[in-house]
Amino acid sequence: MSAETFDVAIIGAGPVGGALACRLAAAGRKILLVDKAALPPMEHPDFDGRAYAIAAGSKRLLDEAGLWDALPFPPCPILNIDVTDGRVGRPASPLKLQFDHEAVGDDPFGWIIEARALRIAINRQIHENANILVLAPAEASVTRSEHEATIAITGGPTHTARLIVAADGRNSPLRAQAGIPVTRIPYRQSAVVCAIAHAKPHKGVALEHFLPGGPFAQLPMSPTDQHENISAIVFTDKTEIAARLAALDNAAFTREVAKRLGPHLGPISLIGRRWTYPLSAMHAARYTAPRLALVGDSAHGIHPIAGQGLNLGLRDALALADLLATTEDPGAPKTLAAYQAARRPANLAMLAATDSLDRLFSTNNPAIRLARDLGLAAVDRMPRFKRRFMLAAMGR
Repeated sequence: MSAETFDVAIIGAGPVGGALACRLAAAGRKILLVDKAALPPMEHPDFDGRAYAIAAGSKRLLDEAGLWDALPFPPCPILNIDVTDGRVGRPASPLKLQFDHEAVGDDPFGWIIEARALRIAINRQIHENANILVLAPAEASVTRSEHEATIAITGGPTHTARLIVAADGRNSPLRAQAGIPVTRIPYRQSAVVCAIAHAKPHKGVALEHFLPGGPFAQLPMSPTDQHENISAIVFTDKTEIAARLAALDNAAFTREVAKRLGPHLGPISLIGRRWTYPLSAMHAARYTAPRLALVGDSAHGIHPIAGQGLNLGLRDALALADLLATTEDPGAPKTLAAYQAARRPANLAMLAATDSLDRLFSTNNPAIRLARDLGLAAVDRMPRFKRRFMLAAMGR
């Protein structure tokens, strides 16, 4: 392989980096995509229970990247969202908040897609697009100067690019190399992720149920050949409780999920795998350095309480792609400054909001529980305020 010159080199081919590569390549940019992991073009893993919530405002990136129509399994629209409060094993408070998508138009709030579906679509697209050179598995060493960056591939050639995009995760080596500090917020919580089959249809309704240990979300999914009614489950609890749940057998674990979910979907059964992830929030002090832009988890990480983590990364990619469409030099200082101005305040506001929500709702204090239940009921009776919440959830 000989050395080549690229418009943009993206380090990290996860959902954000991969989608950005497809979007920029669709616009005619020449892209180098490097990842440490292998990225087979025809990846068909089994159903594993993981899913993404894609807000309506984030879908545009996947549309423009040619990924949405390439999803091998159909997304499930989120038509309504119920927000409730309660305790494990007890009925939810009758004071709740309900969102109906028809209050803001015909479009759903968003869609739930299988994680493997997006992975398959990205892997196919990056291998089929002639504007993308994929190097994976590969190790890259990046050197940046005022006018360009060099990407030295271990055991291979050294390429050049006018912009490096760091999509290399929360512990981003590129961010560290640029000397960009981060602020971290530990939560001493872990997320528990799985999928369930259930007897009754979900009717496109998502549930956000606040419990003392952390929020519990039930997210509607599309049927499979094996199961007609499926939902993704994402809930948080104290790390020691999550570790105990992870050690349970399937029957006992399913009972714990049922205690948190309630009876509205009928009998449930666990399908796929279950996963636990330690939780923390993180935010980079800046999103850019000469010839470098941070996107997704390399720039920020938030509590999953509102299901906005991936959406923020997709909006980073969308904002960067929009800016690059208006400039000849993708790494120009003016372009990078505009990108940071467009994304860092919005992401910081979402971090503050999710952090505040977790602290407000992850408590069993009776006075606080009563106040927040009354607050949910009050907001439910304020149409204009609810509309603002709904538009924010849709990424608009």
